[in-house]
Amino acid sequence: MGTHVVIIGAGYAGVMAAKRLLRGSSGISVTIVNPRNCFVQRIRLHQMVAGDYDATVSLARALPQRATLVVATVADIDAATKHLVLDGGRTLHYDYLVYAVGSRQSRSAIAGATEYGFAISEFEDAIRLKSKLATLAHDASISVVGGGLTGIETAAELAEKRGGRITLLTGGVLAPELSEKARSMIVRTLTTLGVEIITGSRVTRIGKRSCELSDGRAIPTDCAVLTTEFGVPDLARRSGLPVDGIGRLKVDRQLECITHPDIVGAGDAVAISDLSFRMSCQAARPTGVHAAETIKRRLDGSAPKPVAAKFVGQCVSLGRQAGVFQRTTSADLVTRLVVGGRVGAFVKERICSSTTDWGILPRRPIFYSWT
Repeated sequence: MGTHVVIIGAGYAGVMAAKRLLRGSSGISVTIVNPRNCFVQRIRLHQMVAGDYDATVSLARALPQRATLVVATVADIDAATKHLVLDGGRTLHYDYLVYAVGSRQSRSAIAGATEYGFAISEFEDAIRLKSKLATLAHDASISVVGGGLTGIETAAELAEKRGGRITLLTGGVLAPELSEKARSMIVRTLTTLGVEIITGSRVTRIGKRSCELSDGRAIPTDCAVLTTEFGVPDLARRSGLPVDGIGRLKVDRQLECITHPDIVGAGDAVAISDLSFRMSCQAARPTGVHAAETIKRRLDGSAPKPVAAKFVGQCVSLGRQAGVFQRTTSADLVTRLVVGGRVGAFVKERICSSTTDWGILPRRPIFYSWT
């Protein structure tokens, strides 16, 4: 009958795992469970929100022809009987499970965020935000809450495409994970685009017409965009599987669940032994491939290889005409090499486009894992 592998999630990690599992493996069948029938380029959602970019790809194009797609949400993982419970009560058996549910924005602790805030972390969030922006006047005041790379990219894209008053709000420093040189480049470009940057004062409340700061100021706001910290779905925790403090599935360096080795994890939703991997498609793609290779090695009777971080850099788009690429070590520590301006924009665009053009779309993609 062969081995049935079920993959939860058709993001960067899940799609690559499916492709690798089915490459040259006639004895493996693969089913992917995903809440929508399209692959979402999350690294492009800020472009979709601000303009006309289509950030989706049909999974009929992205997945191997031999893969089976089930459009559904997983309600529970019964690891003892190797069954998934889907929404509506349907069950699905697996021999091996790839846990690749990805990440999403954490529930905001800011008062009023649920009523008046608009997230951008998932496709449905971005559609809701895009619809809201379509109702606003061209000179509307938009506040982007959060000074990480998602907030920076969103503020720059909105400023370039829409104009109006764009304010970037963060309680800490801008892009804390980057070097001072990279931050300076980002600040200069945002300022040139007309973005007002307010740092060192966190947002305590979001109202219908303003964002209130911890220093007592109220920033006029017709639309508050939330780009605060990311978390993960609570599926593993709900299913009684071992998780870390934020709910990521605990796996060893071979990416196997520490209590159920027939469950293999990949991407943002896993905590790998003593390693710390930044949530990113840069890590999701190779860990998706690595998860598939771990399963194939188990089936072949050989020992899976441990994963090792091989980061290259961090990049941020600043509209369509500028960007910043920060070179890092393989362990994701920043180096002195920073590229900005139009060259930075070119590097960023090539990285984003190659992620889809060389990995997600081709029937025979470029595979690489972090071993």
